[in-house]
Amino acid sequence: MAVLVPNTGHALADLAGALAAAATRAEAVAETAAQAAARMVGDVAAVGLVGADGRNRPPAIHPDDVGHADALVRVLAAAGDLAGSREPVVLAGSAGVLCPLLAGDARLGYLALARTAPDSGYSPADVDLVRDIAGEVALALATARSTELLRTWEERYRRIVETALEGVWQLDPDGVTTAVNEPMATLLGLPSDQVPGRSMRSFLAPGALADLPKWLAECGHGEQSVHKTRLVRADGAVRWVQVAAAPLPGQPGGALCMVSDVTEQEQARGLKRQLDHLRRLDSLGQLIGGIAHDFNNLLTVVAGSAEMIAGDAEPGSTRHQLATEIVEATTRGRRLAHQLLAFGRSGGRAETATVPDLLASVTHLLDRTLGEHIRLDINVAPDVKPVHAERGPLEQVLVNVAANARDAMPRGGVLAVTATNVILEPGQLDDLPAGGRFVRIALADTGSGMAAEQRERAFEPFFTTKPNAAGLGLATAASIIRSTGGQIRLDSVPRLGTTVELYLPCAETPVPVPAADPPVAALPGHILVVEDQPELAHLIRYLLQPAGYQVTVATDPQTALTCLPTDVHPDLLLSDVVMPGMTGPELAALLRERYPGLRVLYTSGYAPAVVGPQASIDVDNLLQKPFTRDTLLAAIQRAST
Repeated sequence: MAVLVPNTGHALADLAGALAAAATRAEAVAETAAQAAARMVGDVAAVGLVGADGRNRPPAIHPDDVGHADALVRVLAAAGDLAGSREPVVLAGSAGVLCPLLAGDARLGYLALARTAPDSGYSPADVDLVRDIAGEVALALATARSTELLRTWEERYRRIVETALEGVWQLDPDGVTTAVNEPMATLLGLPSDQVPGRSMRSFLAPGALADLPKWLAECGHGEQSVHKTRLVRADGAVRWVQVAAAPLPGQPGGALCMVSDVTEQEQARGLKRQLDHLRRLDSLGQLIGGIAHDFNNLLTVVAGSAEMIAGDAEPGSTRHQLATEIVEATTRGRRLAHQLLAFGRSGGRAETATVPDLLASVTHLLDRTLGEHIRLDINVAPDVKPVHAERGPLEQVLVNVAANARDAMPRGGVLAVTATNVILEPGQLDDLPAGGRFVRIALADTGSGMAAEQRERAFEPFFTTKPNAAGLGLATAASIIRSTGGQIRLDSVPRLGTTVELYLPCAETPVPVPAADPPVAALPGHILVVEDQPELAHLIRYLLQPAGYQVTVATDPQTALTCLPTDVHPDLLLSDVVMPGMTGPELAALLRERYPGLRVLYTSGYAPAVVGPQASIDVDNLLQKPFTRDTLLAAIQRAST
């Protein structure tokens, strides 16, 4: 404590300075005040404080030896008389003075002084000095209590912040971090002492940077707001977060943000969107399958009828030429229907196929996807190796990439498709540790290209720059290509175009050469034809009877069970797979109980890879619609031998 000089004014000034230094704790203020009062007024002084519960605490006494303490006993006994007093109370004989310590209407404690010499007392001037000392002490006590209260609230705030499950992020008006709690630092992937001083911009994903000035401006205007954005952790991982931003008390323009990790919720919503999309795709696939099935039935009738007309017409005549063109048109329609049935379907059988054949089979679909304003150029190296994969999914990949190229070229352009052999070293491509021989199919467009952020996220599920798209095209393509043991890469330059590269492992076995069908010869026998399309059922009769077969036709499974006389044993059942009330395999099982040794040949307008596993039949015993008379007779001959 500063040494007090005799001059009262100087002494009070020194007292004020000493009390200010002690104003961090109320107890320190009481001890300093007791020492100062004893020295300035004498002989012994005590400062008692009122606690938060309204009770008097033990006083600070100076000097605190027994002799001086005894002199205060009689004075302190009268402390209760201060309850309603705002002025000093002088005891009888002026041997003691009690003065309340007041801050406004609040009673903070008391200042007590006592004389130790007999017949000594306090003069009016001494009492005035006691009153002045009490005023300084009360002011210091009020400051100490405010400081203690602030310290208490700061400690409570610190505990709340540190134990909060959410991240707490404090920002200055420029978006620079001033403080974070441990959960926030963990979310950012850094130690908590390394985050302060770093701008929030360094953690925001590129697409969210433009929103930060708006958030800070809202906090600067005293507004609260809630945002959802993406943070990039120190390790590069991206997390979805919800940020509740509010003005930071005591820091104009600053922001106090409560940050919640909502990545799992976003992923769950994304999975739900994906499930909904897949359900829609499945419904669409069922619809396309049904339409294509009926379309194949119609094509079979048209092709078969045209064949019969051509067979009766004189070769070279107009009638013969027109009938032949109808048959050729149905062949093209059959190819298109098969592509529609196979498109987007998996679970079929992988096959070894030549790349020229693969690209030729999908060229029509690519042309229809691109439209007339985009030119399709296909260039295949003469020595390109065959690949082993499911044809339908590969066609889907090519169409998905073509659809993206079309959207990038709204005013027209060129999609160039090239196929070459490449040899890759292990690790040369990302996610493809094994090297070897691959076929590289590159699809390069002359469209608008992609920015860096779009390139990085192009294969993410649900990422899209088109408002009405699902964002699954390239993600699906990547999944299909990787399932073959290959890899997909993308290179794009804004305003110059995009190139998608497909790397497919070369097939280890050569492309099988289909065996030629044996000469078609009529085999004596009775064929039971079951087809729920009456016009097609009767056409099959017309196609088979000239070959020497006896044919019985039924247009539903129930009729097929009862239409034959008891003494007739059919040699072959030619049945559609999907029929009302009963499937072809179910009908075959019932008829084989009645006719042991009955051979069966199925027909269907659905793709073999689709209907085969569902109906539990061997696709080798399945004749796909539409069929011609020659393919029908050849299939019957194979099934009969």
